[in-house]
Amino acid sequence: MSIHDLDFLKEKVEGLKEAGVYRKLPVLNGRNSSTIILDGKEMVNLSSNNYLGLANDPDLKEAAKKAIDKYGVGAGAVRTIIGNMDLHEELEKKLAEFKKSPRAFIFQSGYDCNVGTIQAITEKGDLIISDELNHASIIDGIRMTKADKAIFKHSDMEDLERVLKENEGKYKNTLIITDGVFSMDGDLAKLPEIVELAEKYNALTYVDDAHGSGVMGSHGRGTVDHYGLHGRVDFVIGTLSKAIGVKGGYVACNEAAYEWLNHRARPVLFSTTLSPADTAACIASVEKLIKTDELQVKLWDNAKYFKEKLGKLGFNTGHSETPITPVIIGDEAKSMEFSRKLREYGVFGSAIVFPTVPRGTGRVRCMISAAHTKEELDKAVDAFEKAGKDLGII
Repeated sequence: MSIHDLDFLKEKVEGLKEAGVYRKLPVLNGRNSSTIILDGKEMVNLSSNNYLGLANDPDLKEAAKKAIDKYGVGAGAVRTIIGNMDLHEELEKKLAEFKKSPRAFIFQSGYDCNVGTIQAITEKGDLIISDELNHASIIDGIRMTKADKAIFKHSDMEDLERVLKENEGKYKNTLIITDGVFSMDGDLAKLPEIVELAEKYNALTYVDDAHGSGVMGSHGRGTVDHYGLHGRVDFVIGTLSKAIGVKGGYVACNEAAYEWLNHRARPVLFSTTLSPADTAACIASVEKLIKTDELQVKLWDNAKYFKEKLGKLGFNTGHSETPITPVIIGDEAKSMEFSRKLREYGVFGSAIVFPTVPRGTGRVRCMISAAHTKEELDKAVDAFEKAGKDLGII
């Protein structure tokens, strides 16, 4: 036996198997769309964040190909040295226009965006107040700061005000952070109330709108637009890998924040920036959203159709206010088994269990897209009915 065998990790993996939550990565054979080829079998895909189907859009693919021919396949450096191309500048301008913001600052991913921004804009002597169900990237970003931290109960405005009141006048800056759309349950943050409290107690606001961009608001401008709060939220985070259909992240902010992030956002300073192909495809995608809301309208129509059919079958779909549709099973092992049973019936719905969600709230999270046809959704509902009855869930 050798220390290099890493027996302590083997024991942890065996623990996952005993708990019934061990999994292997699914291998996709081809594109990620409303239907996929998985292990040689075609099935309806209910687990992609590709809300608008733009990951396979011909215009985006053509833009990416042209960018490769002109710029090559890689940026070649971090932006602050010689990796900053005119494409990156154009994408930022297009995002600022889309979000109705003075500036937008791009990152390599939405995760990098939270990790890089939170540590850059806070310091010792500041206070960060975070919703208890915020995304893991927010939690990790907060862990990297020297600021003090406080948690408020999920979307509980009385608890948020309690924290604000208890700490009033004790810190240089106070920053309230929340998801715009909570990714596991599909509920919306109470942004109007949060902004009112922030202004009452002289705090800054920071919204991660990864699942709101392309989905909520006019033409998918996000939850800030949905609530008419332009100019009252200081940092609006978006991703380019979900509804936009490509890869990357960004912060919609003012000029001062843009300049500071350009000097202190560590993922930007120490990691090569977005590839030319990704950047060009993002530009094409954002231009499409500015021009038309056709895909957004279809997304919401599909989501309504699917939710109503699952509800009639008796599934617990929580209190989602967005196309995110959690089918809550509860038991972790049973959630995993339900996901496996769906695959037998030709539907891929990924199980979400602890630590992604609290223990006892295991689920199959369904991500509806504009790319789904009604026939595909009907097939998915039929599979849910069969799997639910097989396992005694309905």
